[in-house]
Amino acid sequence: MKFISFSNDGTRSFGAVVGDGVVDLGARHGGLPDLRQAIRTDRLGELATEAGTADADFGLKDIEFLPTIPNPEKVICIGVNYANRNAEYKDGSEAPKYPSVFMRTRESLTGHEQPLMDPPESDQLDYEGEIVIVIGKEGRRIAEESAHEHVAGLTIMNEGSLRDFLRHAKFNVTQGKNFERSGSLGPWMVTPDELDPMSELQVMTRVNGEERQNDTTDNLMFPFRYLISYLSTFYRLKPGDIIATGTPNGAGARFDPPKYLKEGDVVEVEVPGIGILRNGVKTEVV
Repeated sequence: MKFISFSNDGTRSFGAVVGDGVVDLGARHGGLPDLRQAIRTDRLGELATEAGTADADFGLKDIEFLPTIPNPEKVICIGVNYANRNAEYKDGSEAPKYPSVFMRTRESLTGHEQPLMDPPESDQLDYEGEIVIVIGKEGRRIAEESAHEHVAGLTIMNEGSLRDFLRHAKFNVTQGKNFERSGSLGPWMVTPDELDPMSELQVMTRVNGEERQNDTTDNLMFPFRYLISYLSTFYRLKPGDIIATGTPNGAGARFDPPKYLKEGDVVEVEVPGIGILRNGVKTEVV
């Protein structure tokens, strides 16, 4: 089942995608204010069954997409996780022993079909297409062989970055990863009954129709099972937490000259089995 967070006429809700429509599950269940709470209370199976026999309340064209999980407790991001991306740096370094981990804020992400904001402080807004794990079951020190039991589903992120701000400090990338609405999350979450989160998955990024990134999770240095286990060593992973699992090579910064985003560009991140996350780029006016 595909679960979605959305707004209609200013009312925020969540629901299930059925064909080209949305079943408004939030309106049907007053005790469930959002998708995160539905995951926390282990209601997704019941809600999927209900949505499968219900008529759509809205068309997808009639709603405003919100980030798949609008209010995650943790937005965890993994850097340089595809082997080809590590080689792309051409610094002669060996493959890392452990993943690179950083955090984003909720406010740094917007929804499908909403504009990415290009801030006036930088002219180096870049794209990064990523597959995202949504945690479904709380856990600490999770064994790799049990990792799949803690996954509610998968969604997609454009993990937008301001490249010059990434280099403002020696030991962190926080500044360049957290400009408001510089990235996106969506369009929906696909549950494991529809797409095995531990299978080989493909991620592609296009800018104005030109393919820039294309790789599969078979080339991850740190697979999903390992990431869940490793992160749960120090985090208590909770339902609704999201893990962006890394981006392939081909980001705009790696071209000569770089191909940074500008107003009017359209970025599409596609993961077969999930869908396409699409965002235009708009200059932020201050």
